[in-house]
Amino acid sequence: MDEFLLVNFPESRRLVINDVEQGWTNRVVRLEAGTYDVALAGRRNFSPDFQTVTLRHTASTDPQEVTFHLLPPSAVGPGNGGVA
Repeated sequence: MDEFLLVNFPESRRLVINDVEQGWTNRVVRLEAGTYDVALAGRRNFSPDFQTVTLRHTASTDPQEVTFHLLPPSAVGPGNGGVA
């Protein structure tokens, strides 16, 4: 059964769902019902690192929503994609 997920983030970013890049932030993604680990691709300038979501009883007009927050530049070190 199709389920729907919307990942909110201030920038357009590829999603990493169960270690596979698929979909984009701020757009509804269609997935099978189940549990997924969701993260963002690119710079590690967001929090949390990942979120686990279980998709059931969603609709394209009422997706499960999760939000990642943009970290300030001072919180992003060189090992996280920041600039030293």
